[in-house]
Amino acid sequence: MIEVVRQPDGNPFRMTARAPFFVRNRVDGTDGALAGRADGTSLRDTVTRYYSLTKPGVLYGNALTAAAGFLLAARGQVDLFLFIALCVGTTLVIASATVLNNVLDRDIDTVMERTKKRATVTGRIGVRNAVIFSIVLFVLGMAMLVAWTNWLVVVVGLGGFLVYVVLYGMLSKRLSIHGTLVGSVSGAAPILAGYVAVTGAIDVGAVLAFLAVFLWQMPEFYSIAIYRHDEYARAGVPVISVVRGIPNTTVQILVYTIGFVVSTLLLPVFGYVGYVYTALMGVLGAYWIWLGIVGLRADDPAAWARRMFRYSLVMILVYCLMISVGPVLP
Repeated sequence: MIEVVRQPDGNPFRMTARAPFFVRNRVDGTDGALAGRADGTSLRDTVTRYYSLTKPGVLYGNALTAAAGFLLAARGQVDLFLFIALCVGTTLVIASATVLNNVLDRDIDTVMERTKKRATVTGRIGVRNAVIFSIVLFVLGMAMLVAWTNWLVVVVGLGGFLVYVVLYGMLSKRLSIHGTLVGSVSGAAPILAGYVAVTGAIDVGAVLAFLAVFLWQMPEFYSIAIYRHDEYARAGVPVISVVRGIPNTTVQILVYTIGFVVSTLLLPVFGYVGYVYTALMGVLGAYWIWLGIVGLRADDPAAWARRMFRYSLVMILVYCLMISVGPVLP
């Protein structure tokens, strides 16, 4: 899934499958740190701990792509009620999935530095309560999608939920180097849901939007896998940098970066966006490819990976913005 978290170096972003984006210069804004600071018994601290279980970065990142997919398909003709129903319903379903992911990942989260303060790890929120919270979110979200969107949105939403929780969280993340590929399917589901909420059908635009977000997640997460290599190794998570090494991961990052840029530039080929989109995405995409090439000879892979990761956030933000307004621009 797409995730946004605040970085210790002051950068305001972090996505993966990892939405909106905030600041962490003075305050650690990861969901684990958020839960760690809410250590009191007040209502505010209790609400904050439950809120942290939804992984706000994941939540807002995916909501952003869902909204962008909707606006791409709407082409300036926005049904506001449908847009709100799609965004709120999708966000609730994603929140349900991330809460369950917290429950499933307790053993891994205990080892990882940025996750060891999550409320499900420290015990500030019990497993039973977390599962109930997840069920409530799921029921509310699916009810909205069923009542006010269309059957294809419901299928995509349910499919994304199952892929993230079961195929990714329970299985592939722990068992296979290809866990990131599986997780990227669920991460690309929201933009597809947003698109088909308008069209009620899967067309070339839907496929290209899904493909772009799917491909984007690979260099984004693989960059994280490089600079957090030691943490993943200690946790026993078979990410690509641990299993196949950093040089191989660097090559994979470049390949997927090129794939992403190509997929974004196919939208104007099929007439979905115009010259403004093409020029901006072309220039930014070329620079991202150049950064990927630099990584092949980087003296400090971790520093390069952080740079690559930060730029990936620029790319997804600009992409979401441009597919939202691109259809109505020259």
